[in-house]
Amino acid sequence: MAPGWRWPLVYLGIACASLLNLFGRDWTAMVDQWWNSSTYNHILLVPGIVAWLVWQRLPELAKLAPQAWWPGLFAMAGALFVWVLGNISGFNTASQLGAVAAMQGAVLTILGPRAGRALLFPLCYALFLVPVGDELTGAMQMVTARIVIVLTQASGIPAHIEGVFIDTPAGLFEVAEACSGVKFLVAMLALGTLVAHVCFRSAWRRAAFMALTLALPILANGVRAWGTIYIAQSQGIAFAAGFDHIVYGWIFFAAVMAALLGLGWRFFDRGVEDRFIDGQAIAVDPRFARLDRWSGRGPPVLVALLALALLFFVWAGAARGIEADLPARVPAPDIPGWTRIAYAPQFPWEPRAAGADRRLLTSYRDSDGRVVDLFVALYAAQDEGREAGAFGEGALPPETRWRWLSPADAPAGAEGDRLQALGRFQRVAQTSFRHGDWTGGSKARLKLATMRDRLMFRARPTAVLILSAEETRTQEADDTLAAFRRAAGPFDEWMDRAPGLD
Repeated sequence: MAPGWRWPLVYLGIACASLLNLFGRDWTAMVDQWWNSSTYNHILLVPGIVAWLVWQRLPELAKLAPQAWWPGLFAMAGALFVWVLGNISGFNTASQLGAVAAMQGAVLTILGPRAGRALLFPLCYALFLVPVGDELTGAMQMVTARIVIVLTQASGIPAHIEGVFIDTPAGLFEVAEACSGVKFLVAMLALGTLVAHVCFRSAWRRAAFMALTLALPILANGVRAWGTIYIAQSQGIAFAAGFDHIVYGWIFFAAVMAALLGLGWRFFDRGVEDRFIDGQAIAVDPRFARLDRWSGRGPPVLVALLALALLFFVWAGAARGIEADLPARVPAPDIPGWTRIAYAPQFPWEPRAAGADRRLLTSYRDSDGRVVDLFVALYAAQDEGREAGAFGEGALPPETRWRWLSPADAPAGAEGDRLQALGRFQRVAQTSFRHGDWTGGSKARLKLATMRDRLMFRARPTAVLILSAEETRTQEADDTLAAFRRAAGPFDEWMDRAPGLD
């Protein structure tokens, strides 16, 4: 080890250990997802890849003299602010991103801008530690279903598509969440980014390879799903399902990965012995010389970094303690022309609101016999495990026979989904959120509103309203919901009146 690196690495080790201790909850949650979620199993390799990337740069890093750098604290503050936003709103992706970015900021602060430049790609690649991708599941289901129906009809098999369900002579097929290709896509993106950096020097070739990295798994997943349907026409659904799991799980991913590398192989333009960085050039670069005026001694900068992290940690803890007052129960509001009745759906359905403080599930019927189901959930605060807009919460209850079929029409301030169970029970659900003066169906907007209020230490409850109607021979779901909304009156007032917040 070059002598000039010894103490800076000690300071960096202290900083990273302290950050791991402060934000251990987020790192523990990330590791749990890496290990237990098949979508993110590939991330278990990322720490080793980052270490290997640093190892490749060691001879050139030895030519640099690390120096603590005061402006790095601004990068630290930005990372910590992202962590605070996620922590106080229950938005785990943001808090986990902030925890990883804080480590990156610590490297820049303790080792300085020259070392930061030399380690730029390993630091950026560390962002793959954040488990992100499940949010794309719905969109990927629809894309895969569209590819499948085109290939199925082109291959001479009569088929009809409704949302993510494809009806064929062999049976009804669903492009389920597990078949959306998200797992395949996020793993290939991590692989493609690494290959683009290690094997290419040209920016244009890297861009072309990354475009191929994104397109190939999407198209390949559509072909795989079509192949399952094609085989089922002659061999039966049971054989096709077993063949799909074996081939996709053990062979298909490896074949597509090999195809990606094979297509890019002849265009690789980085030599095996080429350096990833030029340490001497970085050391004498005049742009870094101008930044030296803000350099500092390691111990004071380390103390300032730890004090800053502790300040943001305390800020988040104080903001999380803010909770709104809620009514003792959620009253069932009176709707002109509609009578409250016992909840009795054709097929059991209950939205998920795992962390809600108050709930109500009831039904209304009008003089024409049309029935609307009403679900209300109240949250005194948004936090981990109490997130109104979290993945798996809402109108589509997980681990049930209900499946997402397609988007549905919904009025302004709501998001519509068409659900299906057992291939014959359908219902439309319209979801709205109310937080303070804002009403809408956007989960992202809800997160932002929650962050704003928590940062200002303002206690406001969150209400979730789901109006749903079954599709039957005697009622059309969209028309039924529209009639109910007209009777309920102005939507903002309704969202306050329904949960008893006015």
